[in-house]
Amino acid sequence: MARLILPCKSSCLARTSLLGLISSAPLQVKSSVSSFQSSLKNISRYRCFSALEDTCRRNYRFLHSSPYRARKASRRLLCSVATEPLPKQVEESKMDAPKEIFLKDYKSPDYYFDTVDLKFSLGEEKTIVASKITVFPRVEGIVINRLFFSIGSGWGRSKANFDQGRWQGTEGGRLLLRLMPFDTSTTTSGKFTLEIDTEIQPQKNTSLEGLYKSSGNFCTQCEAEGFRKITFYQDRPDIMAKYTCRIEADKSLYPVLLSNGNLIEQGALERGKHCAVWEDPFKKPCYLFALVAGQLESRDDIFVTRSGRQVSLRIWTPAQDVPKTAHAMYSLKAAMKWDEDVFGLEYDLDLFNIVAVPDFNMGAMENKSLNIFNSKLVLASPETASDADYAAILGVIGHESDMPGLVSTQLEGGSHCFPRSGIFIMGSRTVKRIADISKLRNYQFPQDAGPMAHPVRPHSYIKGAEVVRMYKTLLGTQGFRKGMDLYFKRHDGQAVTCEDFFTAMYSQAGTPVVNVTSSYNADAHTFALKFSQEVPPTPGQPVKEPMFIPVAVGLLDSSGKDMPLSSVSHDGTLQSVASNDHPVFSTVLRVTKKEEEFVFSDIFERPIPSLLQGYSAPIRLESDLSDSDLFFLLAHDSDEFNCWEAGKLLARKLMLSLVADFQQNKPLALNPKFVQGLRSLLCDTSLDKEFIAKAVTLPGEGEIMDMMEVADPDAVHAVRTFIRNELASQLKSEFLSTVQNNRSSEEYVFNHLNLARRALKNIALAYLASLEDPEITELALHEYNTATNMTEQFAALAAITQKPGKTSDDVLADFYSKWQHDFLVVNKWFALQAMSDIPGNVENVRNLVYSLIGGLCGSPVNFHAKDGSGYKFLGEIVLQLDKLNPQVASRMVSAFSRWRRFDESRQKLAKAQLEKIMSANGLSENVFEIASKSLAA
Repeated sequence: MARLILPCKSSCLARTSLLGLISSAPLQVKSSVSSFQSSLKNISRYRCFSALEDTCRRNYRFLHSSPYRARKASRRLLCSVATEPLPKQVEESKMDAPKEIFLKDYKSPDYYFDTVDLKFSLGEEKTIVASKITVFPRVEGIVINRLFFSIGSGWGRSKANFDQGRWQGTEGGRLLLRLMPFDTSTTTSGKFTLEIDTEIQPQKNTSLEGLYKSSGNFCTQCEAEGFRKITFYQDRPDIMAKYTCRIEADKSLYPVLLSNGNLIEQGALERGKHCAVWEDPFKKPCYLFALVAGQLESRDDIFVTRSGRQVSLRIWTPAQDVPKTAHAMYSLKAAMKWDEDVFGLEYDLDLFNIVAVPDFNMGAMENKSLNIFNSKLVLASPETASDADYAAILGVIGHESDMPGLVSTQLEGGSHCFPRSGIFIMGSRTVKRIADISKLRNYQFPQDAGPMAHPVRPHSYIKGAEVVRMYKTLLGTQGFRKGMDLYFKRHDGQAVTCEDFFTAMYSQAGTPVVNVTSSYNADAHTFALKFSQEVPPTPGQPVKEPMFIPVAVGLLDSSGKDMPLSSVSHDGTLQSVASNDHPVFSTVLRVTKKEEEFVFSDIFERPIPSLLQGYSAPIRLESDLSDSDLFFLLAHDSDEFNCWEAGKLLARKLMLSLVADFQQNKPLALNPKFVQGLRSLLCDTSLDKEFIAKAVTLPGEGEIMDMMEVADPDAVHAVRTFIRNELASQLKSEFLSTVQNNRSSEEYVFNHLNLARRALKNIALAYLASLEDPEITELALHEYNTATNMTEQFAALAAITQKPGKTSDDVLADFYSKWQHDFLVVNKWFALQAMSDIPGNVENVRNLVYSLIGGLCGSPVNFHAKDGSGYKFLGEIVLQLDKLNPQVASRMVSAFSRWRRFDESRQKLAKAQLEKIMSANGLSENVFEIASKSLAA
């Protein structure tokens, strides 16, 4: 018997898991290769040491071996993998640092899997996973004698049985099965069946990857590399197979048993157990596998497809939460109908399940036909969920519900996200576009400018969606639909890559910076726009090629009306832009070179250009537009996005100018034209109320710091606070009227009319609450006490808590006492306090929970505190959490990624924390990647 020993770093298995070895429990693996005909005569014994946080890509060290005589009666090898406490001298040894993985190193697998039959025997102490895999070589008839398996974190013992094969150990962080020569008289294709039994302990899996228990229920999370923590497997997205899953469990504890596909069998077993068998007839990668078992109840509905087929829809939650799933069911049906209406794609199975899980690393996971969601993205009621929560549920369920028939491993970050980013527009498309671009600028652009910059190819939902949107801008709605139809026809059911849907923006990291200058020739009646583009260097890509950038343009005359466009000259060619004798007021210029010029003809007065209308490309745009031009566009531009953009540009310029004044100890003063512009917006009854709410919202502090050569969080915070206070003071009567005119005692309805009304009222109340005025405090208290829904009550709470003191403390205590039994509402209460800009809030956050840390990082005044307390606190938390949940820890450490943007003192403090994190023994790959790239920036 060959015994492979993989010791733990600690014998306290109940506290942490082997986060990178085999699974979250003692492993029992039994495997057989049915096509092998002769027996092994010699086997070796290996002993290797690993550590608690060792990951799947580490190399193992074999310390000794000894001969073993196999039983003559057996024709199979039995190999076990176990865990035991590390010797003291090994416990303190330095672990190898994780290594970066590059696309250029990709190699196709030697073997593919055709079918995977899984059997889960769920237990309270251990779970047995039996897999039966049909394996075939990549090239038929050519047999490679090595088969690699991904190995995840493990808690215990594994056994493997083979005919004519043996586990050879590890190579490159993977488990190697050495295959013996095939008997060509029995097989010429090299196809064989592999059976593996695995014993795991999901109860002790704190990483929430693979199979784990959440609130008494079994649940899986397999993206990106969780499946290897369930069983030995080629855990990579280019391994596509058809899955069958049998689940057995105690019926009283786990009455509901769910997996992917259609339910083909269920029944009772001995000893109070029962089973369910699920079959997914379509191939998928293992990261889309899912299993849920527990005490759940469902909201049921039916969706009738365009061909008349009925699909059963079920949303599963604990019994008490079922009433909160009505909005989620509406969202699911809307998404399925949208797939049919927009792309002609009909759902291809008989059943669609969604499960709400409180403990979930992701927001949601698009497992085929069994979506698993964080509870906050499923559960909603007017009393406990805000308008933002309702909108998030609508959008995320639309994003995650499978695009019917299409299994893709990369494109979902682009086409999968882009179309559905605009599915559920409750009212103004402009407002939805503003929200999308604000997210792009606040999250993606800072990443593009930092050490974590990457092209769209790896994964970037926001940026990928914008790149795909460019195709629609260029091709038009009908042309885009034809292209998507062809794409689905070619690649349905395949593991696709971005090369199958290619553009230069997919292969280059960074945000293009496009500069535009204009000139008018009164004699020739021409107006020229000269473009120059540059993509800043990013890690690994110091030199960039020009990108293909569609720029939608319109021209305004002196009265603010759109000018008709007749023709454009480019590269010596005059091109007509007129359409069937109908006037055209906007056209798309295709910028493809580092520098180029477009000249409009028949322009009889100097126009004001409206550039990048609708934000036609994900770029940073710089132009020679003056402040007067921007005020003109703010007042007259028919493209509502650019109207909003003009206001934002003015606000950014104003804030940057005041920051410079603050740094030079000059008095601060607000431009009267800016105040008057916001007054006009507030008083314009023709405008959409949600648009007004967006337009009067100041740019965030992080957005302004990203525009500075050396970020100064103290100055930016002081300036933004000054502007808010001045606007509240000078526009007090307008804000008061806005609050009063947008009250409503009617029952909560989630529609555009009502959410727009609430949005405008709440932003006005937030401005007013910045004033030191007892009457305003009473007003905010009145709004809090009379609110009939969470949107308005929480907005009033946020307004009141801007100012520290007894009133704030009393209202926070009252809110908690009302909602302490609803964990989703309590999370809002926590987050509000974490995001507070009250000085010294780091100590308050120390007394709260991990869910608040993201809020702290979003408060520049505290996270970037001069004494380094925010950096130190986050560094400590990252190291602690990395032992339990590397995914969450990696998201937290990313707050350090732009440390070089700040002054020298803050750089030293942040760098010290990054170096401390990097020096930790056994650092996870997740945290290593971000921390190392941040340091190297």
